[in-house]
Amino acid sequence: MPIVTSSPAPAASGTGTSTAPSSSAPDAGPTSGWGPDMWSGEWGSGMMGGGGGSWGPGMMGRGMTGNWWLAGDGSRVRTLDQARQRAAAFADRLGLRVGEVMQFSRNFYAELETTAGRPATEVLVDPADGAVQIEYGPAMMWNSDYGMHYGRQDQVRVSAAQARSIAGQWLRDHDGSLTAGEPDAYPGYYTLHTMRSGKITGMLSVNAYTGQVWPHTWHGTYIATSQG
Repeated sequence: MPIVTSSPAPAASGTGTSTAPSSSAPDAGPTSGWGPDMWSGEWGSGMMGGGGGSWGPGMMGRGMTGNWWLAGDGSRVRTLDQARQRAAAFADRLGLRVGEVMQFSRNFYAELETTAGRPATEVLVDPADGAVQIEYGPAMMWNSDYGMHYGRQDQVRVSAAQARSIAGQWLRDHDGSLTAGEPDAYPGYYTLHTMRSGKITGMLSVNAYTGQVWPHTWHGTYIATSQG
């Protein structure tokens, strides 16, 4: 069984780095942690391949230049339907479609799928102006089709069942009240909802090659979901 560890995550401005998912995270504003310079510490600009630690053309590797960001249109995104429309505008650029959309206190989250319905990547929609970007963390760093590890050919060592077991153990170690939902298999990793008494509280991801765990600490409080 792969070693279970926790990856560092981008900290929301003024909150510090969280070590576990939480259903009661403070609302630090609609765009907490967004934009250039959000990366600090070991997630510095040198690692990201551009100045200021921001996303930039070329960092995604062959075929991904320019596909990491969709500028906002200046209109606030207040509903799941509006977030779906913005995510769809981004997905169209990659030949993908939008699946599940979730609303949190800090952002909207959307799953992007292939035309065959397979999970492809994850994006965030900024409620302030509708900007869309590949999600921080696993989607950015682990995705082998749409992230920094584009083209990775290593053999996957962690099955979906193992990923759920690893996630469950991590949650028991960090918050005994949370359980792991069913895993969605993205290229290079799995993402699972975290649950309390059968209700969604947030999510985390498990690396499909190493078993490393990365909680999504940047969302804030879960509000609602729209299925694709």
